[in-house]
Amino acid sequence: MEATIEQTPARQSSLVPMAIVGGLFFVFGFVTWLNGSLIPFLKIACELNHMEAYLVTMAFYIAYTVMALPVSRVLKRTGYKNGMVYGLLVMAVGAVIFIPAAQERVFGIFLIALFILASGLTLLQTAANPYIVLLGPKETAAVRISIMGLLNKSAGIIAPIVFTAFVLSDMSQFDETRLAALDELKRSVELADLSSRLVMPYIVMAIMLTILALLIKLAPLPEPVFEEDEATNDERWAILRFPQLIFGALTLFFYVGVEVIAGDTIGLFGQEMGVRNFGQLTSYTMAFMVAAYITGMLVIPRFISQETALALSGALGIVLTVLLLSSSTDSASVWQILFAWTGAPEIPNVVLYVALLGFANALVWPAIWPMALDGLGKHTSTGSALLIMGISGGALMPMVYGYLVESSGDSQSAYWIMLPCYLAILWYAIQGHKITQWPNK
Repeated sequence: MEATIEQTPARQSSLVPMAIVGGLFFVFGFVTWLNGSLIPFLKIACELNHMEAYLVTMAFYIAYTVMALPVSRVLKRTGYKNGMVYGLLVMAVGAVIFIPAAQERVFGIFLIALFILASGLTLLQTAANPYIVLLGPKETAAVRISIMGLLNKSAGIIAPIVFTAFVLSDMSQFDETRLAALDELKRSVELADLSSRLVMPYIVMAIMLTILALLIKLAPLPEPVFEEDEATNDERWAILRFPQLIFGALTLFFYVGVEVIAGDTIGLFGQEMGVRNFGQLTSYTMAFMVAAYITGMLVIPRFISQETALALSGALGIVLTVLLLSSSTDSASVWQILFAWTGAPEIPNVVLYVALLGFANALVWPAIWPMALDGLGKHTSTGSALLIMGISGGALMPMVYGYLVESSGDSQSAYWIMLPCYLAILWYAIQGHKITQWPNK
């Protein structure tokens, strides 16, 4: 069965809802991609090793798995618009909890705050992603999601820069070697001073999220209308009839894993490679994602299909990962040849390849959603929740990467974990999305 967006008698344009939801996608990006800067910050402030530092991504992204199905039931009761409002308010609560976490410098409270913040994002994304798919023709859904992704990743460029300006400024005094040489009392005082830098930014975030929730409540957002399917007997298990959805969710698991690895590990990796502006490196990854989104908007579906774009993304990810694994850590020749004209601080080739993965990753999300949700009808909200559960890849894959770093002592070679992920993306683009029935059905 098909789903549509309910229109007002005046045939309300989809531009207003798109603009409103676009603002939400900017919020998604700003909050999500703060993690890339937050990880090296908390590693110093809370005296963590690699595995412990990547618990930041675990706490944040595991919320999508834990909360996805519950929030799909919330959406069925409250509607998509109210679901967005509640999501923003839950995020505001998470931001408030950052305040005692920073004041007490307790890593466990930070993790609770991140989980609550991501729970609100789960509610927002479960509502907003299918909403964008349904705002127009299926054939151009990838373009609409690309526009949302452009806003999301633009926020991902801005967030690390803002975080660096207000939190990571003058970090040289918090060099881990120097801190380790201090006595326990002196080190504790300095780290408490560092941690307290988070208080004001998260107070501001909580206020802004609350204001945005009020604005969404007052905004003219129409509700999706789903046709009833009387042939469905078992609502709980009916969603499993759609293999393209199941494979899509698995592909999203691998995709979000590599996206988060590229965006959130680059800071620590760059710090180890001697990059001075390591706190801003997530912005490099996001900038390449923005470039890819703009490219996607220009060529999909005018010149290539979303299926072809997805296949190219998987192939490019494989190539860049191989280059990352096989390149010297000393050379910055690729940056000097291709990007010296930007005036941005140069980075080693191996770090640049991690950032360039942003270009490979950008079009995966907007391509998979319409392919996976095709034909779900009244099951769209449950299908959306299942796809959102794929975001748990962002919780688990960075932890696997962190374990590989701790066990091998080599941050560069640990990136091999991305190769099977990109192979899975390539398979879904070529074959997986075409499987619309299980064998013998």
